[in-house]
Amino acid sequence: MSIIYDTSPEHCAAKEKIPLQRIKKLNKKLFFALSSLLLSLLFLFLLFFLILHPSKPRFHLRDTSLYNFSLSAPPLPRLLNSTIEATIASNNPNTHVGVYYDHLRACAVYKGQQITAEAELPPFYQGNGDTDILSASLVGVGMPVAVSLGYEVVRDQMNGKMVLSIRLDGVMRWKVGSWVSGKYRFDVDCVAVIGYGGAGGGGGGGGGMMAGVVGSMEGAECSTNV
Repeated sequence: MSIIYDTSPEHCAAKEKIPLQRIKKLNKKLFFALSSLLLSLLFLFLLFFLILHPSKPRFHLRDTSLYNFSLSAPPLPRLLNSTIEATIASNNPNTHVGVYYDHLRACAVYKGQQITAEAELPPFYQGNGDTDILSASLVGVGMPVAVSLGYEVVRDQMNGKMVLSIRLDGVMRWKVGSWVSGKYRFDVDCVAVIGYGGAGGGGGGGGGMMAGVVGSMEGAECSTNV
């Protein structure tokens, strides 16, 4: 008795190969489709960024008041007490981009040394082209400073002016329509030239003290890094 095949073994093998070929073709089509989608999204993102290209916020130091600036006399360590009030204007120069300020801290720096504790400022949202006023109360109590700072204080008192840096740092996010970007770190440095008359008893290597409100330079621009 002989066995009769409706289809030859070669035909069966060919039928088994057809689904594999179709799967490979389908995978290729799916890969190309996903690649095209990703490239399109990347292109749209680059085009979106180039069109809008958000400019970094601008900060302007409006005024600074120094209420106390006292340095302990020897022996060591030298401790500094200070009370500073600063008013800073923040401007968003973009016409289509808003800014979220999630975290914002301020401190004062004198001769490269931080002389106040960091003050937390409340978070806020800044709309397109808006300007907001920030007020910071900076206080330093018993802040340890270098010995040489006493001589710098005496010299500045004799010159009738001192240079302070009001620094801000924090986290910000861009907002365009309903889209909100990731978080970006930023730093702001504002220079205030504060003038005062006469020395405040600064003899003996810098045991001087200033009290009361002292004037400051107005119209000081700040540098911003994002």
